[in-house]
Amino acid sequence: MSRTSPTSCAGGDDMQVGRRDFLRLTASAGAGTAIGGLVGLGVTLAPAEARAQELRIKDAKTTPSICPFCSVGCATLIHTVNGKIVNIEGDPRSPHNEGTLCPKGAAIYQLHMNPNRATKVLHRKPGLIKQTRDETFIEKLPNGKLVNMTPAMFALGGATLDNEFNHVCQKFWRGLGVVAIENQARI
Repeated sequence: MSRTSPTSCAGGDDMQVGRRDFLRLTASAGAGTAIGGLVGLGVTLAPAEARAQELRIKDAKTTPSICPFCSVGCATLIHTVNGKIVNIEGDPRSPHNEGTLCPKGAAIYQLHMNPNRATKVLHRKPGLIKQTRDETFIEKLPNGKLVNMTPAMFALGGATLDNEFNHVCQKFWRGLGVVAIENQARI
């Protein structure tokens, strides 16, 4: 059985078109249509001159730093111009990350430049935690089971904190009866 099939032309001559010939004709027709469309839109097909764009970090001061998002400690390079951060990237000299950053680390620049970023310390009035705990504290469930907890508060730790601080922090919140305790490193 042949891989080609006979086709009839208008003149009555039989013509054999193979698979490769068909693909060549289809590709040629597609390329011709694309080029014709570009020319019709006024796009010039003359060779474009390549112009090197000046790097935005050309005159920047480079300061090595560490990514703040987890305890791995990936090294970063922070580029500043006149005291303003213009770029943050991974440091290729680091044995930890060899210049790469995870998605959270790659977003450090966007986090810094975010207009919604908190720039002032948030302050909780003295006594508010105790008041909330006292008002919502559950000593026993309706079935009599002892739980000593408050469902009105939660604690969220940071991934940049070391194990010792996270341990003390968790002991503190559990001592108050808080059961909703999470850490940003797991999110």
